[in-house]
Amino acid sequence: MSTTISASQVKELRDATGAPMMDAKRALEETGGDLDAARTLLREKGMAQVAKRAGRATTEGLVGYRIEGDTGTMVAVGCETEPVSNNEAFQAFAKSVLEAVHADGPDAIESLEQARVDVGAKLGENIVVVGAERFDAEEGDVLAGYAHPPANKIGVLVHLRGGSHELARQLAMHIAFAAPEWAARDDVPSEVVDAERAIFLNSEEVQSKPEAARDKIVDGMLGKRFYAATPGGVLADQTWVHEASTTVAQAVEEAGASVVAFARISVAGS
Repeated sequence: MSTTISASQVKELRDATGAPMMDAKRALEETGGDLDAARTLLREKGMAQVAKRAGRATTEGLVGYRIEGDTGTMVAVGCETEPVSNNEAFQAFAKSVLEAVHADGPDAIESLEQARVDVGAKLGENIVVVGAERFDAEEGDVLAGYAHPPANKIGVLVHLRGGSHELARQLAMHIAFAAPEWAARDDVPSEVVDAERAIFLNSEEVQSKPEAARDKIVDGMLGKRFYAATPGGVLADQTWVHEASTTVAQAVEEAGASVVAFARISVAGS
């Protein structure tokens, strides 16, 4: 004899798990109306569904940041579609990630794994924490965050020594657009520079020039086409997006500041 499942039981299970009505009803039927067992069953099924979705691309989502006192935090949470990025449950999860990282650092993400699985099961999409950063500043330092509107899918966190909040925010906006990979030339791995130098040196453009001039030509090409490249390249060498006649290094130095660190995260990976 089958167990009769009431509408109130289905509602209670849906309120507790966020599961669709028919899924909640089936889980109660399969467990003989046992609410706790039905919740466990839904979680098991949800985890299986999440595992199947794990390889699906997450090109939508949100980046959020928080600056409080001497701590700056930024997180990015990805999903598959724009409607889900606007969903209250997704946004609540993203907020919980930001709060956890702000309090305890990026390692806190591990404690939210079950919550990630649960919201993914509820929304029927692959939900991932794309990235997380937290900067702790010293007295007199400046922190700024920026999320590129209107979609808020690209975010930047900047830590300056000296300068102003206005400069830090301008720098964050520059980084969102120019997407540098390194802060300064010294940060670029030597093997990367050697590989780029070899490409330029072996190009027809350089090989057609007198041998004695080739190294100098390659140095110029590295400066303009690699270090100053956008996207990519070195932040200090890039042309300042707010004033094309200067570089980022010049703009920062003129303001009496230096870049301690920066982070750029995009939910779409670009």
